[in-house]
Amino acid sequence: MIEATPAVPSYAETLRELPTDQGVLRYHEAGDGPPLLLLHGSGPGVTGWRNYRGNLAAFARHFRCLVLEFPGFGVSDPTDEHPMLAAPKAVVRFLEGLGLDRVDVVGNSMGGIVAAKLAIARPGLFRRIVSVGGIGRNLFSPSPGEGIKLLVEFTENPSREALVRWMHSMVYDPAVVTDEMVEERWAQATDPDTLASARRMFGREALTALLAADEAGDQPPYWAMLHKITAPTLITWGRDDRVSPVDMALLPMRTMPKAELHIMPDCGHWVMIEQKDAWESAVLAFLNRPGGDV
Repeated sequence: MIEATPAVPSYAETLRELPTDQGVLRYHEAGDGPPLLLLHGSGPGVTGWRNYRGNLAAFARHFRCLVLEFPGFGVSDPTDEHPMLAAPKAVVRFLEGLGLDRVDVVGNSMGGIVAAKLAIARPGLFRRIVSVGGIGRNLFSPSPGEGIKLLVEFTENPSREALVRWMHSMVYDPAVVTDEMVEERWAQATDPDTLASARRMFGREALTALLAADEAGDQPPYWAMLHKITAPTLITWGRDDRVSPVDMALLPMRTMPKAELHIMPDCGHWVMIEQKDAWESAVLAFLNRPGGDV
């Protein structure tokens, strides 16, 4: 018997709000079952909805999907903090607000870094972890990568042309980047508050300072503490990623005690979009695998 294709949840029917003492957190909720937290990446016009809207139908058949919108990206209430510093605190407020003390988590790029930092600081918070590119450390490739340089160029001097160049660096096949995707990204990326927040992350001076602090800080960088993450972890990566080159995956794959690595061919940074079906299959098999939890 052919199984019916699950209905695609809509933006309006899944949108929720959670008031907190530091502003309203907005999120999308779909499905029933064990909680699955989905954390988005960074970049012009990004939202959790745009990262994961195509995957919700598949995941909502198995999980209560919770797509959190990080402060500083134009959907949840804004933050005066650096968005990367605000994000882990927002996750904690979000989970506490929903009364959840243990969840599975999927993190794309920045979202994967946020999940890794929380897993180091709060062992037991995540049952299983899935990362989509981003975590780790450049071992052979130059840093920052091509996609990050194009992101800086757009942040410093926003234009549609610069946005398209950056979006093309995110994928293996440029045809994935449609006119509709460009227009919806452009509208949000050029919102004054969102652009100001982006410049705190990816302005040239801000990025230079961040990289210097990572090298010379008093505390070890998160990638030097990945061995502390004991939750079973699936690291997924696009073989042709020009934002976070695939050699970055070697460090977490080798140092995280329960990590496994799945590399998708003909695929850039947006693995969950460009290799949607294969990625969903791998992630669902991992999350639904019996046993092996800490």
